Amino acid sequence: MDADLHSLSRQLIELRMEHADLDGLIDRVSGMLPVDELQLQRLKKRRLALKDRIARLEQASEPDEPA
Repeated sequence: MDADLHSLSRQLIELRMEHADLDGLIDRVSGMLPVDELQLQRLKKRRLALKDRIARLEQASEPDEPA
């Protein structure tokens, strides 16, 4: 059980770091001229997918509330 929580915590940290890296990359790409709209769209889609994975892992790592 502890190994699962540790594994989930580690995955969350790694995904959050990747999400932050994508934020920075998106800022840099959007500041370049000319803007590569296709690349920007792909990066934003990837960032959104990461955000969804993070949310799912956060829900999985939270203990169920007692009834």
